[in-house]
Amino acid sequence: MSRVVTVRVPGDKSISHRALILSVLAHGASRIQGLLDSADVRSTADVLRALGADVARHEGDALVVHGHGPTRLAPATRALDCGNSGTTARLMAGVAAALPFESRFTGDASLSRRPMRRVARPLSAMGAEVELSDGGTLPMRVRGAPLRPLDWESETASAQVKSAILLAAVVANVPVTVRERRRTRDHTERMLRAMGAHVEQDEAVVRFAPGYPLAPVEWRVPADPSSAAFLAAFAALSSGVEVLLPDVCVTPTRAGFFAVLQRMGAHMSIEDRREEGGEPVATVRVRGTAGLGAAAVTAAEVPSMIDELPLLACVAARASGDTVIEGAAELRVKESDRIAAVVAGLRAIGVDAEERPDGLRVAGGDRALRGAVSTHGDHRLAMAFGVLAALPLSEIALDDPACVAVSYPDFWRDLARVSA
Repeated sequence: MSRVVTVRVPGDKSISHRALILSVLAHGASRIQGLLDSADVRSTADVLRALGADVARHEGDALVVHGHGPTRLAPATRALDCGNSGTTARLMAGVAAALPFESRFTGDASLSRRPMRRVARPLSAMGAEVELSDGGTLPMRVRGAPLRPLDWESETASAQVKSAILLAAVVANVPVTVRERRRTRDHTERMLRAMGAHVEQDEAVVRFAPGYPLAPVEWRVPADPSSAAFLAAFAALSSGVEVLLPDVCVTPTRAGFFAVLQRMGAHMSIEDRREEGGEPVATVRVRGTAGLGAAAVTAAEVPSMIDELPLLACVAARASGDTVIEGAAELRVKESDRIAAVVAGLRAIGVDAEERPDGLRVAGGDRALRGAVSTHGDHRLAMAFGVLAALPLSEIALDDPACVAVSYPDFWRDLARVSA
């Protein structure tokens, strides 16, 4: 008989960022329940406050944002420090592009290595002035201007770039079209529609039409599927435990990891499906599996599970056969070079893993895993290898377990509950 553990993982990080920003741009009071309290989301709140927004009032367990529209935002008296959050830097660059003043964005050492030209190009094409460092990274200066309409074909599969363009269009009140090579997570589109904006979506093409002011909304942030994935993975690799993960956002642009885990043979079900705040949510149920098989992940699947790919590589270390991930070059410009770092970490604990230009190969097995892993201060790496470390026959040391605070501050407590 399996031990059943229910864990409500924290609120979705992507939705939390967007709920704060969109609530500020609306006219009226929005209530946000379940907002993720993590370092990245606090960075967005701090940047909004620096621009004069009111995001500090609480009512019970909800955060109340009194939105006054973009015209009430004002020049910051300091640089806008985005910490480790690429979402903060790129989405707020879109807002700043339409404001009638200059904003300067900075971040920590990791964020300051991440590419920003991908967002600078479309914003410049709309009429803003964007200056980057010589490497195309932070610090970034954005001088806002009256923006022009835009029809943009994205060079990379990036929901952050798409969202920056949409936010610039909302603030400037101009039409835009964004064409993606592969459809990326669509929270911004869903949330804008929930606030009354006119957003049309046809597969990988998104169109925004101006003229519809944003109305305040009562947000209920669903549980983060990227955070839920780690506990689901532990349950699938274990015996004697069944994990229930309620209220998880299961929009197709975010649920790729669960689909692949099922393909590998995990005993998993998605139950109690419903819609909240424009987002599909459900309970994810996972229990131990006698043996997982290998998987092949194609480029078309990558956008729906980009943040979970390091975890999938670690799961593959305990599966039977060779797992191959391709079309994932975007992993090289995350908080760390996640392809190189994951392969190095797996090799350090005795796994046969091969680095490829746009992905990796992992040979699974049931050998004991022992060694020291460098997380490179990357929360996703720390949690992925933390799942392996919690399994029997593992003696794995992590150099920076505290870095999980970026997205899941209570991860080690929750992992201990399911692995007890």
